[in-house]
Amino acid sequence: MSKGEQAGVTAAIGAFREGRPVCIHDAADREGETDLVYPAGAVTPEAVARLRNDAGGLVCVAVSDAVADTFGLPFLQEHIDHPAAADHELAYDDRSSFSLPVNHRDTRTGITDEDRALTIRELGAAAADPASADFASDFRTPGHVHLLRAAPGLLADRRGHTELGVALTEAAGVAPAVVVCEMLDDTTGGALSPSAAADYARRHDVPYVEGRDLVAQLG
Repeated sequence: MSKGEQAGVTAAIGAFREGRPVCIHDAADREGETDLVYPAGAVTPEAVARLRNDAGGLVCVAVSDAVADTFGLPFLQEHIDHPAAADHELAYDDRSSFSLPVNHRDTRTGITDEDRALTIRELGAAAADPASADFASDFRTPGHVHLLRAAPGLLADRRGHTELGVALTEAAGVAPAVVVCEMLDDTTGGALSPSAAADYARRHDVPYVEGRDLVAQLG
């Protein structure tokens, strides 16, 4: 890795330690998307508004495989008994990381910025000490925050935003739960280009990092 690439990874780790977001581009030959990513425990209503307005994709929370096991979280496609769930082929990967969509039980509708921030922060708190959490008592499904389950070996098994984000939490020493949201282009309707995402990151003082650099340093 070059010094610039190493500096990008270091900046991303530092941002997570401080509860700040980062922009992560996975790979051109994968989804080819940049996600705006926060450590879950640091998410505020203002952060949810930023995810909605500046990113625009689906707001999800990714947790480590160990946390998902403790909470009994399944891979959703394996538990849907419907013809639409058969032959779930993806163009960019072997499987989906989606698990249950949840709301915290203290939310009302679950969709407001305040409600989603509460759900996300409480997921981060639960992931920080999963053995002490009572997941079914604290959360209900269906809900408005989609959970993603990371691969057991993280970047050694899979290199999606789910694994990239959770690997970054490990490096930063924070709870293994992150919010990920795809950055979309308002003009084309497609994924925001890496150059445009990097420009956004520069303008907003948010670290931008390539997935391959995270793999090289954290994998």
